Amino acid sequence: MAVQEMSRGTHTTACACEECAREGHRRAVAAFLEKRDEFAAGQGVPAAVAHSLGASRQWVSDELALSARNVADRGREAGNSWLYVFSRRAVLAVWIAAGVLLLVQVAAALGTGWSTARTAGLLAALLLAGLLTVAARAQSLRGGLLAPLVGEDNRLSTSKAVPSAWVVLTSFATLLPALRLAASAPGPERQALYAGLALDRALPVLSVVVLTSGVAVLVRRVVGVRIMSQRLQKLPADRPRGADLLTDDAGRGSFPDAQYVLVSTAVLAYAAASLARFPDRLPQLPWALALLMALSAAVYLAAKYAEGSRPLVLSVVRRREPGDLDAAVRPGDDIEIRGVGFVPPGAQTPEMLARLVVRIGAVHVHVPLVPVPGGFTNPSDTVLTVPVPAEVEPGRTEIQVVTAAGVESNRCTIDVAE
Repeated sequence: MAVQEMSRGTHTTACACEECAREGHRRAVAAFLEKRDEFAAGQGVPAAVAHSLGASRQWVSDELALSARNVADRGREAGNSWLYVFSRRAVLAVWIAAGVLLLVQVAAALGTGWSTARTAGLLAALLLAGLLTVAARAQSLRGGLLAPLVGEDNRLSTSKAVPSAWVVLTSFATLLPALRLAASAPGPERQALYAGLALDRALPVLSVVVLTSGVAVLVRRVVGVRIMSQRLQKLPADRPRGADLLTDDAGRGSFPDAQYVLVSTAVLAYAAASLARFPDRLPQLPWALALLMALSAAVYLAAKYAEGSRPLVLSVVRRREPGDLDAAVRPGDDIEIRGVGFVPPGAQTPEMLARLVVRIGAVHVHVPLVPVPGGFTNPSDTVLTVPVPAEVEPGRTEIQVVTAAGVESNRCTIDVAE
């Protein structure tokens, strides 16, 4: 108990360790949820604005937006701390794997004796672990070994993870015969090692490496072009997660990503088993498995081409409260904007919801957050409710929605009466 108290006492308010960052994020989330539920119950609103429905709603929305921004800041700090800790643990895991390989080699050699192939396997593992350690140290603040797999949106990229796994396997498979060639004398053994690197045998596995790497490059290009043309809405995540490999930006299961990872894992396992069975040559893949990888990659790539859409305003109507009379839209009234794509994937957090803006003529109106127990009634992906400001001039006025990703919707025209 004394040791625990001493360890806690070493942390200060400016501490940036993983434990303090996660604790700060948990406290910020708890404070936000408490405030949201309090406002949803009609409590905590100052008397100065409680008399006006519009003023109280705007005050509540601003308070929730500030609290949500604090949650997002704490979440990003926790994410950066997690990446730093992960970079160190990943390097440790690589060296543990090399140690496990040493134990396996020693156990296998008890009955048959130590061989040059086992020495080459151990040296290849140590060399590869050393190279990965150097690469991880160079990117320790961005996740170490995870850094090459993280996309521009701070999520684990499926298109990068799959070819990275194949590159690591083929690199290890190339080091094995290379080290044996360096230690072998001219003769049948050296000829067999050269034959194991023949192009006709290695062509299927090389085709898979080229295919998956090409898909990664093409996906990055496709996503970048669609974002620049405002046909795809992308928002950054707080930190990478393993589930990113199987889900979309909203955290929902994605069939194209899942099948690509599943097929790649199965074929990669076959290649690893082939390498373990014949360590003197590159893994031999049947062309049927290479074709299976090509079909899986084609499905994944086609899904990337079809992904995303722009926000679309279908109609704008005056919102009528119960007991109110039907009338034209006037300044001070609430309008209901109906459409699709107002909340893109990954924008379900309160901070992102608070960034939604509706342009009414020349006036920019931030969409108010309307809390209810467990969530918000406004905004949503299909309906936005905003007040018409007094600064809006009577006459025909254009309505346009700007999402949290910065993408603008089409324009819809309404008539504002005096």
